[in-house]
Amino acid sequence: MQIQWYPGHMAKALRQMKEDIGKVDLCIELLDARAPFSTGNPEIRELAARRYRLVLLNKADLAEEAVTEQWIRFFRAQGIRAVALDARSRKGMKELQKAVDEVCEGKYEQDRKRGLMERPVRAMVAGIPNVGKSTLINSLSGKAAAKTGNKPGVTKGNQWIRLNRRLDLLDTPGVLWPRFDSEAVGLRLAWIGAVNDEILPKEELAYRLVRFLLDSGRQAMLEARYETDPSVLSDPSDPNAWIETIAVKRGFLKKGGEADLTRTAARIIEEFRAGTIGRISLETPDETEQEENV
Repeated sequence: MQIQWYPGHMAKALRQMKEDIGKVDLCIELLDARAPFSTGNPEIRELAARRYRLVLLNKADLAEEAVTEQWIRFFRAQGIRAVALDARSRKGMKELQKAVDEVCEGKYEQDRKRGLMERPVRAMVAGIPNVGKSTLINSLSGKAAAKTGNKPGVTKGNQWIRLNRRLDLLDTPGVLWPRFDSEAVGLRLAWIGAVNDEILPKEELAYRLVRFLLDSGRQAMLEARYETDPSVLSDPSDPNAWIETIAVKRGFLKKGGEADLTRTAARIIEEFRAGTIGRISLETPDETEQEENV
């Protein structure tokens, strides 16, 4: 199942970011805590390497806490400061300014030597679609300074936002990269909502998501969320059996009593994204290293 999505506005946005990177001190890269590897745009990573860099693992409330800690240690081993947070509830936000100060200590020292004691850090906030950049900025500013939405493509252009005398933020549109070389990466991006839903085959996407949950030992999550006893399924290892049973339980039926698989698939994906199935991390550092070596 090959998933690709790179509309023209993303190429334009990336060109603008490449021009603007020279105007900032710091690149704050937002990743989805459920899939920090898959949600890392290599184009943004290259930009960030030219400036002070801070990684934020957003939506940490939807990921498994122990796995997120593994990712923080993974980034630390590479000399990259990473902070786990949930921008919607503001959990972890207090650590953000502290992390900015730690990462930008070299900038502060240079300013002191030049007699520039009050110059704020100018930071570019970057990431792929739907990782929560605008939500982060609004949480920091305490007002609706940036447009938000639970779908990709809400932020259309770059905008500067002054948070306080110490930090100016440049909000940028979510950008993907021209081609996902890995099928697994494309699937994870689709599951978390970084790809336009209108181009995705929902039934296959849900099938692959349920397959992932079963193969990774998370069957109990499906049992609990959908109140299903696997012993009543024709084959508990078959994702289709689960999806059909969920359709019946939720009353998602067509005329004649046939299971509405499209509607059921959309609901399963929606509930995964919202975390109502449970806290689920899609990848670990060890797993992604193995994938890269394949």
